[in-house]
Amino acid sequence: MRLFLSSYRFGRHEDRFASLVGTPGPVAVIPNACDAWPAAWQGAVTSDLKPLRDRGFRPEVLDLREFTGREAELERTLARFPLIWVRGGNTFVLRARFALSGADLVLPRLLAADALAYAGYSAGACLLTPDLHGIEAADDPAEVRPACGIEARWDGLGLVDHRIVPHVDSPGTDPDGVCDRIADRHRAAGIPHWALTDDDAVVVDGDRLEVLTGDRS
Repeated sequence: MRLFLSSYRFGRHEDRFASLVGTPGPVAVIPNACDAWPAAWQGAVTSDLKPLRDRGFRPEVLDLREFTGREAELERTLARFPLIWVRGGNTFVLRARFALSGADLVLPRLLAADALAYAGYSAGACLLTPDLHGIEAADDPAEVRPACGIEARWDGLGLVDHRIVPHVDSPGTDPDGVCDRIADRHRAAGIPHWALTDDDAVVVDGDRLEVLTGDRS
């Protein structure tokens, strides 16, 4: 299994991202964490396509709304890509889209077979944790019902064993310090978590897991 989980895009670890995913090629960009914000959806997608193209990748938008109830077709489609890029937004909305499309079943199978690598930032990283408790202070679960037609789910995909708190000590993406307070509560309660600044990343490569900080350690 190969995972690159960050607070914001590549963080300061673009070199580690490149070594994990290999030669740039096609990448499926999943933007559904933004489904609750239709006016901002296209701009959010475009903002992620350019950095990938600048690095030699060939991004294609993969909208999970088009695969609702079509798990087998989604699996065939995802298997064509060596890399999936899952952007930030509302973690609960993203979790709902994964459930409705069957991506929450398909993706673990493909990752276990090392058929592709997964890169996710912010919501795209939080999705892979054991559960989503705590992140509701930053992402509103009430956005799920109007956007997706189902109730919010609180379970993550469980592909890593710590919660992830993105945007810690990162005023550019969390000017109100909400994520700092989430991390403080987890720390006080003794909940295993990774508090990531926008420079940081968690990398899983087979049985090796690394937490990469902004000083590139």
